[in-house]
Amino acid sequence: MDGNTVLELYRKMWVVRAFEQGLEREFKKGNVPGMLHTGLGQEAVQAAIANSLRKTDAFFPDHRAHGLLVLAGTPGEKIMAELFGKATGVCSGKGGSLHSADPSVGNFGDNAVEGSMMATALGVGLAYKMQKRDDLAAVIVGDGTAGRGEWHESLNLAATWKLPVLYCCVNNGYAISTAVGDSHATAELYEFACAYKMQSVQVDGNDVVEAARVTAEAVDWIRQGKGPFFIEYKTWRWQGIFSGEFRPAEEIRYWKEEHEPMKLARDYMVKNHIADDAVLEQIKAEVEAQVETWITFALESPPPDLSKATANVYVGWEVETR
Repeated sequence: MDGNTVLELYRKMWVVRAFEQGLEREFKKGNVPGMLHTGLGQEAVQAAIANSLRKTDAFFPDHRAHGLLVLAGTPGEKIMAELFGKATGVCSGKGGSLHSADPSVGNFGDNAVEGSMMATALGVGLAYKMQKRDDLAAVIVGDGTAGRGEWHESLNLAATWKLPVLYCCVNNGYAISTAVGDSHATAELYEFACAYKMQSVQVDGNDVVEAARVTAEAVDWIRQGKGPFFIEYKTWRWQGIFSGEFRPAEEIRYWKEEHEPMKLARDYMVKNHIADDAVLEQIKAEVEAQVETWITFALESPPPDLSKATANVYVGWEVETR
Protein backbone atom coordinates (compact mmCIF):
# COMPACT_ATOMS: atom_id res chain seq x y z
CA MET A 1 0.00 0.00 0.00
CA ASP A 2 1.46 3.36 -1.03
CA GLY A 3 2.29 6.04 1.52
CA ASN A 4 -0.36 8.54 0.39
CA THR A 5 -3.10 5.95 0.90
CA VAL A 6 -1.84 5.17 4.40
CA LEU A 7 -1.73 8.87 5.25
CA GLU A 8 -5.30 9.28 4.03
CA LEU A 9 -6.39 6.31 6.12
CA TYR A 10 -4.73 7.94 9.13
CA ARG A 11 -6.63 11.16 8.49
CA LYS A 12 -9.88 9.20 8.21
CA MET A 13 -9.13 7.53 11.54
CA TRP A 14 -8.67 10.91 13.17
CA VAL A 15 -11.98 12.11 11.74
CA VAL A 16 -13.64 9.20 13.53
CA ARG A 17 -11.79 9.69 16.81
CA ALA A 18 -12.09 13.48 16.99
CA PHE A 19 -15.77 13.28 16.06
CA GLU A 20 -16.47 10.74 18.79
CA GLN A 21 -14.40 12.52 21.42
CA GLY A 22 -16.15 15.80 20.73
CA LEU A 23 -19.54 14.10 20.67
CA GLU A 24 -18.89 12.34 23.97
CA ARG A 25 -17.77 15.60 25.58
CA GLU A 26 -20.96 17.38 24.51
CA PHE A 27 -23.09 14.39 25.53
CA LYS A 28 -21.73 14.68 29.07
CA LYS A 29 -22.71 18.35 29.04
CA GLY A 30 -26.29 17.41 28.16
CA ASN A 31 -26.16 18.78 24.61
CA VAL A 32 -26.78 15.45 22.89
CA PRO A 33 -30.21 13.88 23.56
CA GLY A 34 -30.95 10.20 23.95
CA MET A 35 -28.36 7.44 24.31
CA LEU A 36 -24.85 7.46 22.90
CA HIS A 37 -22.66 4.54 21.82
CA THR A 38 -19.26 5.71 20.60
CA GLY A 39 -16.84 4.01 18.23
CA LEU A 40 -13.72 5.00 20.15
CA GLY A 41 -11.11 2.30 19.65
CA GLN A 42 -12.71 1.15 16.39
CA GLU A 43 -11.38 3.91 14.13
CA ALA A 44 -9.33 1.64 11.88
CA VAL A 45 -12.34 -0.48 10.99
CA GLN A 46 -14.42 2.50 9.91
CA ALA A 47 -11.56 3.98 7.89
CA ALA A 48 -10.92 0.65 6.16
CA ILE A 49 -14.58 0.21 5.19
CA ALA A 50 -14.95 3.79 3.97
CA ASN A 51 -11.79 3.44 1.90
CA SER A 52 -13.35 0.75 -0.30
CA LEU A 53 -16.96 1.85 -0.67
CA ARG A 54 -18.27 4.19 -3.33
CA LYS A 55 -21.38 6.37 -3.31
CA THR A 56 -23.31 3.98 -5.54
CA ASP A 57 -22.86 1.21 -2.96
CA ALA A 58 -25.29 0.88 -0.07
CA PHE A 59 -24.24 0.55 3.52
CA PHE A 60 -26.10 -0.09 6.74
CA PRO A 61 -24.12 1.31 9.70
CA ASP A 62 -24.32 0.08 13.26
CA HIS A 63 -24.78 2.40 16.23
CA ARG A 64 -21.04 2.98 16.72
CA ALA A 65 -20.39 4.13 13.15
CA HIS A 66 -20.92 7.90 13.42
CA GLY A 67 -17.53 8.51 11.85
CA LEU A 68 -18.35 6.29 8.90
CA LEU A 69 -21.34 8.50 8.11
CA VAL A 70 -18.98 11.43 7.69
CA LEU A 71 -16.35 9.45 5.79
CA ALA A 72 -19.04 8.32 3.34
CA GLY A 73 -19.53 11.91 2.21
CA THR A 74 -22.28 13.50 4.29
CA PRO A 75 -21.04 16.88 5.57
CA GLY A 76 -19.73 16.53 9.10
CA GLU A 77 -21.73 19.47 10.41
CA LYS A 78 -24.98 17.85 9.19
CA ILE A 79 -24.18 14.58 10.97
CA MET A 80 -23.19 16.41 14.14
CA ALA A 81 -26.34 18.55 14.07
CA GLU A 82 -28.43 15.42 13.57
CA LEU A 83 -26.96 13.82 16.67
CA PHE A 84 -27.67 17.04 18.57
CA GLY A 85 -31.30 16.75 17.41
CA LYS A 86 -31.21 19.98 15.42
CA ALA A 87 -33.23 21.06 12.39
CA THR A 88 -30.05 21.43 10.30
CA GLY A 89 -29.23 17.75 10.71
CA VAL A 90 -29.16 15.35 7.79
CA CYS A 91 -32.59 14.02 8.86
CA SER A 92 -33.81 17.32 10.32
CA GLY A 93 -32.99 16.14 13.82
CA LYS A 94 -35.46 13.25 13.71
CA GLY A 95 -33.00 10.40 13.19
CA GLY A 96 -30.43 10.98 15.87
CA SER A 97 -27.69 8.49 16.55
CA LEU A 98 -29.55 5.34 15.60
CA HIS A 99 -31.54 6.40 12.56
CA SER A 100 -29.42 8.84 10.55
CA ALA A 101 -29.62 8.10 6.84
CA ASP A 102 -28.43 9.75 3.65
CA PRO A 103 -29.18 7.76 0.47
CA SER A 104 -27.23 10.30 -1.61
CA VAL A 105 -24.00 8.76 -0.28
CA GLY A 106 -25.34 5.22 0.07
CA ASN A 107 -26.21 5.43 3.77
CA PHE A 108 -29.43 3.44 4.21
CA GLY A 109 -29.51 4.02 7.95
CA ASP A 110 -29.17 2.08 11.15
CA ASN A 111 -31.91 0.45 13.20
CA ALA A 112 -32.25 0.17 16.96
CA VAL A 113 -33.09 -3.52 16.50
CA GLU A 114 -29.66 -5.08 16.17
CA GLY A 115 -29.36 -7.51 13.28
CA SER A 116 -32.40 -6.27 11.41
CA MET A 117 -30.19 -4.57 8.80
CA MET A 118 -28.77 -7.97 7.86
CA ALA A 119 -32.18 -8.87 6.47
CA THR A 120 -32.70 -5.47 4.83
CA ALA A 121 -29.32 -5.63 3.10
CA LEU A 122 -30.45 -8.76 1.28
CA GLY A 123 -33.14 -6.81 -0.57
CA VAL A 124 -30.66 -4.19 -1.73
CA GLY A 125 -28.15 -6.85 -2.73
CA LEU A 126 -30.80 -8.74 -4.69
CA ALA A 127 -31.87 -5.56 -6.47
CA TYR A 128 -28.27 -4.81 -7.49
CA LYS A 129 -27.84 -8.36 -8.81
CA MET A 130 -31.08 -8.20 -10.80
CA GLN A 131 -30.00 -4.85 -12.25
CA LYS A 132 -26.61 -6.38 -13.17
CA ARG A 133 -24.76 -3.66 -11.29
CA ASP A 134 -21.34 -4.16 -9.75
CA ASP A 135 -22.36 -2.24 -6.63
CA LEU A 136 -22.72 -3.92 -3.26
CA ALA A 137 -24.57 -3.66 0.03
CA ALA A 138 -22.34 -3.49 3.11
CA VAL A 139 -23.81 -4.21 6.52
CA ILE A 140 -21.91 -3.39 9.72
CA VAL A 141 -22.82 -5.51 12.73
CA GLY A 142 -21.34 -6.29 16.13
CA ASP A 143 -20.39 -9.61 17.66
CA GLY A 144 -23.55 -9.71 19.77
CA THR A 145 -25.64 -9.95 16.62
CA ALA A 146 -24.23 -13.44 15.99
CA GLY A 147 -26.80 -14.78 18.45
CA ARG A 148 -29.80 -13.46 16.50
CA GLY A 149 -31.86 -15.28 13.91
CA GLU A 150 -31.35 -12.58 11.26
CA TRP A 151 -27.61 -13.27 11.34
CA HIS A 152 -27.96 -16.88 10.19
CA GLU A 153 -30.92 -16.29 7.92
CA SER A 154 -29.05 -13.51 6.14
CA LEU A 155 -25.80 -15.45 5.73
CA ASN A 156 -27.67 -18.47 4.42
CA LEU A 157 -29.71 -16.60 1.82
CA ALA A 158 -26.82 -14.39 0.66
CA ALA A 159 -24.66 -17.47 0.14
CA THR A 160 -27.43 -19.45 -1.56
CA TRP A 161 -28.30 -16.66 -4.00
CA LYS A 162 -24.71 -15.37 -4.30
CA LEU A 163 -25.77 -11.82 -3.45
CA PRO A 164 -23.34 -8.86 -3.51
CA VAL A 165 -23.32 -8.33 0.25
CA LEU A 166 -20.27 -7.40 2.32
CA TYR A 167 -20.65 -8.48 5.95
CA CYS A 168 -18.51 -6.35 8.25
CA CYS A 169 -18.54 -7.97 11.68
CA VAL A 170 -16.96 -5.58 14.16
CA ASN A 171 -16.02 -8.00 16.92
CA ASN A 172 -15.18 -5.65 19.78
CA GLY A 173 -15.18 -8.40 22.37
CA TYR A 174 -18.41 -7.75 24.22
CA ALA A 175 -22.16 -7.80 23.69
CA ILE A 176 -23.17 -5.31 26.36
CA SER A 177 -21.09 -6.83 29.20
CA THR A 178 -20.88 -10.45 28.02
CA ALA A 179 -17.58 -11.56 26.47
CA VAL A 180 -18.01 -13.04 23.01
CA GLY A 181 -16.51 -16.38 24.03
CA ASP A 182 -19.07 -16.75 26.82
CA SER A 183 -22.10 -16.55 24.56
CA HIS A 184 -21.04 -18.47 21.46
CA ALA A 185 -19.51 -21.86 20.78
CA THR A 186 -16.59 -20.06 19.15
CA ALA A 187 -15.03 -16.64 19.70
CA GLU A 188 -13.89 -16.65 16.05
CA LEU A 189 -17.10 -15.49 14.44
CA TYR A 190 -15.94 -15.78 10.83
CA GLU A 191 -16.26 -19.54 11.34
CA PHE A 192 -20.04 -19.12 11.24
CA ALA A 193 -19.79 -17.74 7.70
CA CYS A 194 -17.56 -20.65 6.70
CA ALA A 195 -20.42 -22.98 7.62
CA TYR A 196 -22.55 -21.30 4.95
CA LYS A 197 -19.82 -21.87 2.33
CA MET A 198 -19.18 -18.12 2.23
CA GLN A 199 -15.83 -16.51 1.53
CA SER A 200 -14.73 -15.30 4.96
CA VAL A 201 -11.67 -14.02 6.77
CA GLN A 202 -10.60 -12.64 10.13
CA VAL A 203 -8.40 -9.55 10.31
CA ASP A 204 -6.81 -7.39 12.98
CA GLY A 205 -9.32 -4.54 13.15
CA ASN A 206 -6.85 -2.21 14.84
CA ASP A 207 -4.28 -2.51 12.04
CA VAL A 208 -5.66 -0.04 9.50
CA VAL A 209 -3.24 -1.06 6.74
CA GLU A 210 -4.13 -4.74 6.97
CA ALA A 211 -7.84 -4.04 7.50
CA ALA A 212 -7.94 -1.78 4.44
CA ARG A 213 -6.11 -4.34 2.32
CA VAL A 214 -8.47 -7.17 3.26
CA THR A 215 -11.55 -4.98 2.79
CA ALA A 216 -10.40 -3.92 -0.67
CA GLU A 217 -9.85 -7.55 -1.66
CA ALA A 218 -13.31 -8.50 -0.37
CA VAL A 219 -14.97 -5.67 -2.27
CA ASP A 220 -13.15 -6.65 -5.45
CA TRP A 221 -14.35 -10.25 -5.00
CA ILE A 222 -17.96 -9.10 -4.69
CA ARG A 223 -17.77 -6.69 -7.64
CA GLN A 224 -16.61 -9.58 -9.82
CA GLY A 225 -19.94 -11.28 -9.15
CA LYS A 226 -18.53 -14.08 -7.00
CA GLY A 227 -21.06 -13.66 -4.20
CA PRO A 228 -20.96 -12.36 -0.62
CA PHE A 229 -17.92 -11.91 1.60
CA PHE A 230 -17.66 -11.93 5.39
CA ILE A 231 -14.96 -10.04 7.29
CA GLU A 232 -14.50 -10.31 11.04
CA TYR A 233 -12.59 -7.29 12.34
CA LYS A 234 -11.04 -8.08 15.72
CA THR A 235 -11.08 -4.87 17.73
CA TRP A 236 -12.11 -3.52 21.13
CA ARG A 237 -14.40 -0.72 22.25
CA TRP A 238 -13.09 1.74 24.80
CA GLN A 239 -16.40 2.61 26.40
CA GLY A 240 -18.63 0.24 28.30
CA ILE A 241 -22.36 0.08 27.78
CA PHE A 242 -22.94 1.38 31.29
CA SER A 243 -20.96 3.02 34.08
CA GLY A 244 -19.14 0.53 36.27
CA GLU A 245 -18.92 -2.21 33.63
CA PHE A 246 -16.09 -4.57 34.58
CA ARG A 247 -13.31 -5.48 32.19
CA PRO A 248 -9.90 -6.82 33.29
CA ALA A 249 -7.21 -4.17 33.82
CA GLU A 250 -4.68 -6.05 31.70
CA GLU A 251 -7.15 -6.25 28.83
CA ILE A 252 -7.81 -2.51 29.03
CA ARG A 253 -4.09 -1.74 29.08
CA TYR A 254 -3.37 -3.92 26.05
CA TRP A 255 -6.10 -2.49 23.83
CA LYS A 256 -5.82 1.17 24.89
CA GLU A 257 -2.01 1.36 25.05
CA GLU A 258 -0.16 -1.46 23.30
CA HIS A 259 -2.57 -2.30 20.48
CA GLU A 260 -4.26 1.08 20.07
CA PRO A 261 -5.12 1.78 16.38
CA MET A 262 -3.68 5.29 16.14
CA LYS A 263 -0.43 4.12 17.71
CA LEU A 264 -0.15 1.17 15.32
CA ALA A 265 -0.69 3.46 12.33
CA ARG A 266 1.84 6.01 13.57
CA ASP A 267 4.45 3.36 14.24
CA TYR A 268 3.92 1.90 10.76
CA MET A 269 4.33 5.25 9.02
CA VAL A 270 7.39 6.29 10.99
CA LYS A 271 9.03 2.88 10.50
CA ASN A 272 8.37 2.96 6.75
CA HIS A 273 9.41 6.63 6.40
CA ILE A 274 5.96 7.67 5.20
CA ALA A 275 5.63 10.59 7.62
CA ASP A 276 7.28 11.96 10.73
CA ASP A 277 5.69 12.98 14.01
CA ALA A 278 5.36 16.62 12.91
CA VAL A 279 3.24 15.71 9.87
CA LEU A 280 1.08 13.34 11.87
CA GLU A 281 0.50 15.91 14.61
CA GLN A 282 -0.52 18.44 11.98
CA ILE A 283 -3.13 16.03 10.59
CA LYS A 284 -4.49 15.48 14.09
CA ALA A 285 -4.68 19.22 14.79
CA GLU A 286 -6.38 19.99 11.46
CA VAL A 287 -9.04 17.35 11.98
CA GLU A 288 -9.71 18.34 15.58
CA ALA A 289 -10.14 21.98 14.54
CA GLN A 290 -12.57 20.95 11.78
CA VAL A 291 -14.65 18.87 14.17
CA GLU A 292 -14.91 21.81 16.57
CA THR A 293 -16.50 23.88 13.78
CA TRP A 294 -19.06 21.10 13.31
CA ILE A 295 -19.85 21.14 17.02
CA THR A 296 -20.24 24.91 16.99
CA PHE A 297 -22.60 24.63 14.02
CA ALA A 298 -24.68 22.05 15.87
CA LEU A 299 -24.82 24.09 19.07
CA GLU A 300 -25.92 27.20 17.21
CA SER A 301 -28.52 25.44 15.03
CA PRO A 302 -32.23 25.71 15.85
CA PRO A 303 -34.29 22.78 17.15
CA PRO A 304 -36.78 21.12 14.78
CA ASP A 305 -40.02 22.92 14.02
CA LEU A 306 -42.76 21.09 15.93
CA SER A 307 -45.23 21.78 13.12
CA LYS A 308 -43.12 19.48 10.92
CA ALA A 309 -43.07 16.59 13.36
CA THR A 310 -45.26 14.42 11.13
CA ALA A 311 -43.60 15.39 7.83
CA ASN A 312 -41.77 12.69 5.86
CA VAL A 313 -43.14 9.84 7.95
CA TYR A 314 -44.39 8.15 4.77
CA VAL A 315 -43.36 8.63 1.17
CA GLY A 316 -45.88 10.42 -1.02
CA TRP A 317 -48.32 11.61 1.61
CA GLU A 318 -48.37 13.33 4.97
CA VAL A 319 -49.82 12.35 8.33
CA GLU A 320 -52.62 14.55 9.60
CA THR A 321 -52.15 15.82 13.13
CA ARG A 322 -54.97 15.65 15.62
